Amino acid sequence: MLAHLSISNFAVVKQLSVQLENGLTAITGETGAGKSIAIDALSLCLGERADANAVRKGSAKAEIIAHFSLNGNVLAKAFLDEHELTSDEDENSCFIRRVISKEGRSKAFINGIPASLQQLKGLGQFLLAIHGQNTHLQLLKEDHQRELVDGYAKHNDILVQVRETYSLWRDKQRTLKALQEQAQQREDRIQLLTYQVQELDEFAIEEGEFEELEIEHKRLSNGQSLLEQAQTSVYNLYESDEGNALSVIQSSIERLGELEAHDATLTPIIAMLNDAAIQVEEAVGELRSYCDHLEIDPLRLQQVEARYAKAMELARKHTVMPEGLYQHHQELAAEFNALSEQETLLGTLEGEVEEARATYLTATKALSESRQRAAGKLSEDIEVQIRQMNMPHAKVDIQIQYDELKKPVSTGLDTVEFKVSTNPGQDADKLEKVVSGGELSRIGLAIQVIASGHHATPTMIFDEVDTGISGPTASIVGGLLRKLGKQSQVMCVTHLPQVAAQAHNQLFVTKLTDGESTETQMLALTKQDRIDELARLLAGDKVTKSALANAKELLKSAASN
Repeated sequence: MLAHLSISNFAVVKQLSVQLENGLTAITGETGAGKSIAIDALSLCLGERADANAVRKGSAKAEIIAHFSLNGNVLAKAFLDEHELTSDEDENSCFIRRVISKEGRSKAFINGIPASLQQLKGLGQFLLAIHGQNTHLQLLKEDHQRELVDGYAKHNDILVQVRETYSLWRDKQRTLKALQEQAQQREDRIQLLTYQVQELDEFAIEEGEFEELEIEHKRLSNGQSLLEQAQTSVYNLYESDEGNALSVIQSSIERLGELEAHDATLTPIIAMLNDAAIQVEEAVGELRSYCDHLEIDPLRLQQVEARYAKAMELARKHTVMPEGLYQHHQELAAEFNALSEQETLLGTLEGEVEEARATYLTATKALSESRQRAAGKLSEDIEVQIRQMNMPHAKVDIQIQYDELKKPVSTGLDTVEFKVSTNPGQDADKLEKVVSGGELSRIGLAIQVIASGHHATPTMIFDEVDTGISGPTASIVGGLLRKLGKQSQVMCVTHLPQVAAQAHNQLFVTKLTDGESTETQMLALTKQDRIDELARLLAGDKVTKSALANAKELLKSAASN
């Protein structure tokens, strides 16, 4: 429940601090005094956007602090734990603080921890519900009527199933539609790829093969020159009788060896020459082996030239480098396989779409049946309530019509219509065609009271929802709110003495001005203060003894309920 509210420099409020109690609290005051200021402030604590106009003129910032008691509020505690916003001092308390600067910048805190507007909204749904003056106008909208039935039925598990099956069907339907729209384009591409991949399959170039072909082609093309030069090198290095490289090195080793005894610095030089002689001998051995294995094969050269030329031709044809021909082949083959799989998938997907639609239809039928059961009970509950509010002959018929041919949506295939008959012999029809503004207001209030009884929110605020109601009907409305106040914390902004008298507590909003500035205050009323205020509501500006007597009677009558 809401335990305490503190407001500073917000709109016409300079400083306001109010302690809230359990039960029904009526908020009254003169017209224009700012009775709804607390509701506006609380709306900011629940995540509504703010602007610079919210800051009192001449102030640097506005600040709102709402203290909630969380005793028994399991859902709010779970939310705080999940988002690591639980108070370190008291897990049964929650403080929401909202600060708005005169420049329009806004900050929010939950238990002293910076929070986002989304977190405020997420937590707020477990703390407080506000029913505004025009909430009853939402009754004219089919979506709102459907939501009321769903809220009353409490079939969230079925709603989730419908949303999930709808999402699955929609995703498969989109995939199928995309495949169908691309069918001609895909067919043309498959035809092209069939030829290209077949041609590359037949050539079957392997990874790295073109580089090897290039090397082999160069070797075979220059085979004779390679052989002649290798043989000449063997002759010059080792075989020439007129002087070869090895004999020259060996001769130098012998001459320098004779001088080594006279100069030791020759020793390393002689060692290098010995190494050179060994390397020459090894090189000659390698050259001889090279000559023995060197192929001069015109037929192989012709084969290599033909494959090399074909690779170059295919590379030009596919506008790729010949070295990338293998990779290009793999990519085209992968694309061909993927497109072929899509063709197969198309047939499979058509069956899956039908299966997903059937599953969705099954879920929507279960939802429709649950709605029909809830609609019958809700109709009876609304009739009971509004017949007490000077609509004794009212009949309510909430119709749920299921249509498989209706465009699928995530909320099912039902058309929900609230139909009402207010007079005997009158056929039930849509709300906007039958009821007056006052009657609509009463029906709306009845539904809000019923819906609130099915709601887990511990605090509810009604902002002049009794507009268009008077006399005995107002007393009944007050009684309904008082009854609701025994189950939850209820606050009601009202101008009706019959409603205010039913409250367990009463706050009075007044506006003070010194001619230059205006300030709104909210005061808790004593029993005598309540009598005076109720008398003012009954008689207007001039309070009479009769009005005071009536006020006392109203309070006495309410206390006996």
